[in-house]
Amino acid sequence: MRRRDALKVAGSMLGVGVLGSAATGSAAAHPGPYEPYGHIDLEGAKEAVVSPDGDVAYVATTTGYAAVDVSVPDRPQVLADVRDPMSEHEAGPLRQIYDVNLDAEANRLAVVGPANSRPGAVSGVLLADVSDPAAPERVAFFETDYSIHNCFLRGGVAYLTGNDGADNPLVLLDTASGEELGRWALSDADPTWGDVDSSLRPLHDVFVRGDVAHLALWDAGTWLVDVSDPTDPAAVGSVEAPDPTTLSSLSPSETRGRPIASPGNHHYSATDESGDLLAVGKESWARRAGATDAADGTGTAEGESVGGPSGIDLWDVSDPAAPERLSTIAPPPTPDPTYGGVWTTAHNFEIRDGRLYSSWYQGGVKRHDVSDPRNPRQLSWWRAPEETCFWSAQLATPGAREGFFVASSMGVDDVPGRLYTFPDHAGQQADPPTLVADEGDEATTEPVVVTATDRTEGSSATTATQSPGFGVVVAAGAVSLAGWLLRRRTGGGGDDSGKDTRRS
Repeated sequence: MRRRDALKVAGSMLGVGVLGSAATGSAAAHPGPYEPYGHIDLEGAKEAVVSPDGDVAYVATTTGYAAVDVSVPDRPQVLADVRDPMSEHEAGPLRQIYDVNLDAEANRLAVVGPANSRPGAVSGVLLADVSDPAAPERVAFFETDYSIHNCFLRGGVAYLTGNDGADNPLVLLDTASGEELGRWALSDADPTWGDVDSSLRPLHDVFVRGDVAHLALWDAGTWLVDVSDPTDPAAVGSVEAPDPTTLSSLSPSETRGRPIASPGNHHYSATDESGDLLAVGKESWARRAGATDAADGTGTAEGESVGGPSGIDLWDVSDPAAPERLSTIAPPPTPDPTYGGVWTTAHNFEIRDGRLYSSWYQGGVKRHDVSDPRNPRQLSWWRAPEETCFWSAQLATPGAREGFFVASSMGVDDVPGRLYTFPDHAGQQADPPTLVADEGDEATTEPVVVTATDRTEGSSATTATQSPGFGVVVAAGAVSLAGWLLRRRTGGGGDDSGKDTRRS
């Protein structure tokens, strides 16, 4: 008997519902405020993925990985907390573990790192048998000569972000033998991409649906790659991919700082079950304008702040060779849109059953109805920017009665990382914290949706739009790897503590 069922039986014997009215009523019978069912502290929490039955969440924890029983959403419990894997390796342990991915059919969990380049540190993909989530067992470790920020695991193939600082390829690995099956890089589509500074085209994330891998390649856009033959991957389409000569012609001063500002910044992408609706999340922050900006005729003065956080674009990719942008969900407002400020740019998300579950760092977590992707509708929004900085949002169990989703938070300041559970129903947070930019601005909790008609015709970048709490911001653009890209240019170091380092 599952823990959820056992507790229900115990509750019924006492004559009460274990989960309480918030989890057992219909959507119309939730008069109370929208709030988490529960949470559990998990130091260093980053990405979270959920088992198909919705009972267990697996979480990357920066210095390891964990399995959390979420079968009773208001009572999550840690089943296993594995720290310092590969500590026996001469260059171990494996560090900067920002991502895990689950192949449920094989009961395998992929644990990858380091997320960013760490000279001298061991890099690779660890495979764990999670047949018993409370006792994960390492079955293999395949060492790589590149850092791995993100991965996808399915059908005996690990899809890895092979950011080597040169080609930055997608690497396909046989999980039985550790043999590399194939790889694909932008230079395979056009050799001119090799002339573009690698900091503008890191492979940030990979998502696989059917025979197509969706690659978020920062300023190079999102690419759709046919992986039906893992030994011979080939591009079949792209979203907002610029002419590589445009990027290769940038001067060093124009390139510097660009990775954190729009346009570009394709950070994460994922599709619905059909594979036809693609969501592309972008990550960006405001930056100080330089002399080049001041001279480009935009009216921007040198030293002024330009840009800001980015949102999530919805695309029709039923024809991968001719994608159509349908709408953009704009980010929450922020009182400080800079990289050192309050982050409300888009991060990871999932589309399931016509719903988009999304995380926005300190901007909170949201649910949108995207059954009509031209007109997405916000259903719920919860945020606590003083203590939460959300990394992921994934559905565990659908439905307004007992459904819920999980969201991992990195924490803020002295508040540790946590795994939260949230109701899968519509609602409004009671007395939500204000998110405004300037003193005197009116607070708003209204969602902002930028439709396809708001974009300049023929432009590959979203036009400047007005968002609540902002002046003019660019509502598309953005980065993960941002910290790495910045440190790469400034020579800064890294941190494995899991505290509020906020590198995406």
